Amino acid sequence: MESVNERAEKWLASPYVKEEDKETIRHMSKEEKDDAFYRDIEFGTAGMRGVLGPGTNRLNEFTLRRASVAYARALLEEYGDEAKKRGVVISHDNRYHSRDFSEEAASIFNEMGIKAYLFDSLRPTPELSFAVRYLHCIGGVMITASHNPKQYNGYKVYDDKGCQLVPEKIAPVLEIIKEYPDLLGLKVPSAEAKGETVILGPEVDDAYVAEVKKVQINPDLPKRGFKIVYSPQHGASYENAVRLFKELGYEVHPVLSQCTHDPAFGGTLSPNPENPDAYIESLKLAKEIGADLVVMTDPDGDRVGLAYLSGQGDYRLLTGNESGALLLEYVLSERKRHNDLPADAVMYDTVVTSDLGRKIAKAYGVKNESFLTGFKFIGDAIARKEGAHIPSTFVFGYEESYGCLLAPFVRDKDGLQAILLYCEMVLWHLLGNRRLDEAFDDLMRHYGYHVARGYSLEFPGSEGSRKMQTMMDELHAKAPSKIGNTKVIRVEDYEKGTYLEGGKEGKLTLPKSELVKLFLEDGSSIAVRPSGTEPKIKFYVEAVAPKGDGLLEKSKALYNDIKKELGA
Repeated sequence: MESVNERAEKWLASPYVKEEDKETIRHMSKEEKDDAFYRDIEFGTAGMRGVLGPGTNRLNEFTLRRASVAYARALLEEYGDEAKKRGVVISHDNRYHSRDFSEEAASIFNEMGIKAYLFDSLRPTPELSFAVRYLHCIGGVMITASHNPKQYNGYKVYDDKGCQLVPEKIAPVLEIIKEYPDLLGLKVPSAEAKGETVILGPEVDDAYVAEVKKVQINPDLPKRGFKIVYSPQHGASYENAVRLFKELGYEVHPVLSQCTHDPAFGGTLSPNPENPDAYIESLKLAKEIGADLVVMTDPDGDRVGLAYLSGQGDYRLLTGNESGALLLEYVLSERKRHNDLPADAVMYDTVVTSDLGRKIAKAYGVKNESFLTGFKFIGDAIARKEGAHIPSTFVFGYEESYGCLLAPFVRDKDGLQAILLYCEMVLWHLLGNRRLDEAFDDLMRHYGYHVARGYSLEFPGSEGSRKMQTMMDELHAKAPSKIGNTKVIRVEDYEKGTYLEGGKEGKLTLPKSELVKLFLEDGSSIAVRPSGTEPKIKFYVEAVAPKGDGLLEKSKALYNDIKKELGA
């Protein structure tokens, strides 16, 4: 295997690498060069995502070309002429080079004989998922780094059902990528009959927004005096969201400094709804106008964050687990009241999502299925059951990272659906003289007190990668029997595909994944996994108790205890 310096020297000697990129490489520190060249960029839980710039572990024209060629070849090998005719739809967000990468991908597909549908400008991820099925395409590509900082971009691939490729479907693409070790000299295969690029205008927007409107449960709630602050975090959902609010009669106040499609994210400290810094400008505006609710979408429009005016007069943020549980309770209770809750209803979540949602689903007689981290598994489950005609009606899907889905005309997280139902839910509670803090307290009293928080440790560069792998290897080899003073009663090791409980071992049904989940005897749990998109280990800690006092502190203590166990 080539060393970091050998890889870097190859880029410096290549006639294909721009001089400005060579200058960037020459001025890299040892640590920067190591991180840029120590490996080839990989497909993780949300596609290929990385820092922009020169290097094998970076997002650039060369890594994008190889991914596009491999994806196109996989489609041609599986579908032949059908892939050429049905084509691939491409969208992108507001990031640096997103439009360039989208046009480059379309050009590569065309050169290989495949038709491409390219939106005339940026569009959100859920609309891309919708467009694949609406246009009867064979697949889709979304150029985005989701909620990552401005120096990132990414490449997500979708199947003909509008679902991100799950591991068994991405495997042929990864095998083809291995056939192209010469990243810089890769030539795009040329078909005798070239494909064409069709530019998409407002038709898909109209169809998508029309479907989003149908997810309303109580569309006729009186909206007068109900004030909403909205931020798209400079991203792709702005036009659709403002249109939706206006057409449905909501009083919305956009955060104008965050409505430009600025790749530098100049109007926000963070585009990530999980980060409190993302809410600073929205909360300023909310306080000025006395807004009832703050909603925001991340740059590619699949995640939604909330802040609300509490019964005590201050503004409070909700985690993805908390907002998801509140919305699930609203959806199930109101659909039941309307006699619209199917007998075969199913709710999907992930193994790192709070257990609270599962308790809510069970209370309404709704079946629950949990999947590995990544909404692609939820989308794939919807498509598989539909294709197999299995009696199962999807009513809700969510994960802890601020993403949910109400109606499966999209097969990914959908920020527009979520925004609409969150606004309806908050308005419904207000009309019943309750703020969200009161509604959430009621939820806790009924189902038990849960505080679920995410923590992470960063491991940059090749040395960090080795440390991270060693830590996970040791956890697989010997999981702790106690966390602090609390006994571990069940260990689920998804890399091994087994669980251990009461001294007995059994098989897990989900695919293998680098994830270990510990269940404690008091109902709390800790899940540990490396991030699929960033050099870090994530810890999903859920503290559970009959009463809510001290639970946040307990969550932090559990995190510190697991770090000690792992020697972090």
